[in-house]
Amino acid sequence: MHITIRKPAVGGAALAAAGLLMPLLGVPSATAVASGAAAGPAVPFGSHTFPYAAGTLKPSGSQSTLDQAVVKTYNAWKSAFVKKNCGNGWYEVISPDADHPYVAEAQGYGMVITATMAGADPDAKTVFDGMVKYVLAHPSVNNSNLLAAEQNSSCKSVNGSDSATDGDLDVAFGLLLADKQWGSSGTYNYKDLAVKRINAIKKSEINPTTHLTLLGDWSDSGESHHWMTRSSDWMLDHFRAFKKATGDSTWDTVRTAHQKLITGQQSTYASSTGLLADFVVNTNGTAKPAPGEVLEGPNDGDYSWNACRDPWRGGADAVTGGGRASLASARKMNSWIKSKTGGDPNKIVTGYRLNGSAFDSGHDMAFTAPFAVTALTDPGSQAWLDALWKKIAGTSIDPGSYYGGSVQLQSMIVASGNYWVP
Repeated sequence: MHITIRKPAVGGAALAAAGLLMPLLGVPSATAVASGAAAGPAVPFGSHTFPYAAGTLKPSGSQSTLDQAVVKTYNAWKSAFVKKNCGNGWYEVISPDADHPYVAEAQGYGMVITATMAGADPDAKTVFDGMVKYVLAHPSVNNSNLLAAEQNSSCKSVNGSDSATDGDLDVAFGLLLADKQWGSSGTYNYKDLAVKRINAIKKSEINPTTHLTLLGDWSDSGESHHWMTRSSDWMLDHFRAFKKATGDSTWDTVRTAHQKLITGQQSTYASSTGLLADFVVNTNGTAKPAPGEVLEGPNDGDYSWNACRDPWRGGADAVTGGGRASLASARKMNSWIKSKTGGDPNKIVTGYRLNGSAFDSGHDMAFTAPFAVTALTDPGSQAWLDALWKKIAGTSIDPGSYYGGSVQLQSMIVASGNYWVP
């Protein structure tokens, strides 16, 4: 069974900016041309090929300034966390603040980020292919088309070598992005690999009765967590992409089931806040927030270190055309946090009960940055969005905090108008 335990971030050391790659926004890189990929990526970072839903806000300032802020954060993130520590032509994302040096969630983040940043990073395809090689070398013991959730400092799979759903969802999504960026006739057939992973997710990580995400491929029908789901795995835009890639209407069913669950949980348990719990139990009956510790800790039923990603995930679906349910869900969370903090991002803390009362007093980008994405959805939140963007873009990546840094960067990609769904 896979459980990712996060260590509190230590220190706030800023990463030196020296030696960072300069962005080549929208321009095929010399590396790409030399390798024969003269056309470069099809959707270079900064091209804004895919418009967001009508009425979506954007942080104030020129588009180029917003894009440059993302590239700066990306270069710092890459320098801190993208490694070649284990040879074999692998690139892997290291997670110093998780319970293992390499976790599936991190590899998924790495693939999505790298494919999205192609055009700003001339080495994106090389890095991405190294990440694919790493993923393929670490299959789950339960389904070889899924990723083993945890590796040790030698990049050897440990702790059962089974999967974690969030990592697999992002790996499949990243492969679809890569197929659109570079095509699938190179070293790896990205589209084929993506479809195999999507079908493996359907088989091993979607509950066939509820159509909700399982925690991993280890939670079969006889396992005690089978009727439990984690809110940060509810990646609605990924389900849209999976339907488009496969033509499998199951993904419409999966998406609808999750949207109904989100709406129901918000209205029943968080009517004034819109907050979701880290874990929801009893999905085969009356689904409800976890009653205390069910997997990770005493705050499993609160808005804690998993659910803090929900504004980013739900907001990303809303702004990329996910429809009214996602929009309403995102706006509810935005309205509450803007009021709760009085419009001051510095007052966002690391943990809330679903009624909005804080149970912790720390600060972390994993909690702050996602609210910039929900702010995009409300025409009356320009000042709030600008305050959030200033806070996020002005916060240096902490090389000891892969989790907060990865959520920070991906929230900035969405908020700046650079996210797209293949």
